[in-house]
Amino acid sequence: MLTDAQTRLIARLALAAGALALSGCYYLHLAAGQMEMNRRREPIAELVAHDDTDAALRQRLDYVSRVRDFAVTELGLPDNGSYRTYADLGRPFATWNLFAAPEFSVKPQHWCFPVAGCVAYRGYFKEERAARAARHLADRGQDVYIGPSLAYSTLGHLRDPVLNTMLRYGDAELAALIFHELAHQEAYVPGDSDFNEAFATVVENEGARRWLTHLGRDDELTAFNASSGHEQQLAELMVATRDQLATIYASGEPTEQMRTAKTAELARLRDSLTTLGLTSAGDLNNARLAAVATYHRCVPALAALLAQHNGDLPAFYSAIRALAHDSATRSTLCPGDRR
Repeated sequence: MLTDAQTRLIARLALAAGALALSGCYYLHLAAGQMEMNRRREPIAELVAHDDTDAALRQRLDYVSRVRDFAVTELGLPDNGSYRTYADLGRPFATWNLFAAPEFSVKPQHWCFPVAGCVAYRGYFKEERAARAARHLADRGQDVYIGPSLAYSTLGHLRDPVLNTMLRYGDAELAALIFHELAHQEAYVPGDSDFNEAFATVVENEGARRWLTHLGRDDELTAFNASSGHEQQLAELMVATRDQLATIYASGEPTEQMRTAKTAELARLRDSLTTLGLTSAGDLNNARLAAVATYHRCVPALAALLAQHNGDLPAFYSAIRALAHDSATRSTLCPGDRR
């Protein structure tokens, strides 16, 4: 059952469509998707208590409840209605996020929304809508990339549910995901996707390590640290290629020379990824690299900031909130795109 405040927020999303004729269908799509998600919500406590709840689902939701409590008591993350309910969407992914960038630019296109501000991607609740939008942008010469997502967040404006899609993760990754999404509620800078995602990624990694330590799952902790390290290694390689491409695009060379250099650089990246064990890298282009950079480019700087606070998460959150109002310092920690 939606509260009055939640109904008003969804209504505002729908009303925004009328004010933005060119984007009206998209905003109505968002409102409809959000309303469907809320209609499907069920309290996790009730599902766990019901004898007729599938045993495997009950076990997973009980695990989620313990993760959620740990997020509040040990990580200092928001204590609210988010991730206290469950919704089965009946599909494998929550959303499909579309990234786009010009053929000769590493800077992604940004889209602006009433709640989230300007972000480097556009989310869709239906895969075919994302694919149609991607084709439209590709026809205009843009590099495009669609990244399916297992989670969805309203940044705490609504009581975000745990989704069936999220339960596809293993225990460590599921806990990390919940910590990541709650971190967005702790601090969020409209218009700075790289900073926001890096902050949430640092919290998810630190939170997962503390959670696994709390459970005494040493083997899982070792595996999680190895997986996180490998993921960051792959991301750093992609970000380095992105920097190389930025230099190529800023060179002023003729179009065909830039195109040839771009192709060669992406081929080198694919070879390097294969060497590191990523055998199915998929399409590599400016948009794909922008997607990776959004989540990883600023992680080392913010991880160092947490270390400067000796792992004190509340102090770290305070420092992040201060940076939210200090764009000059943010830009030194996480320099902006060059081109």
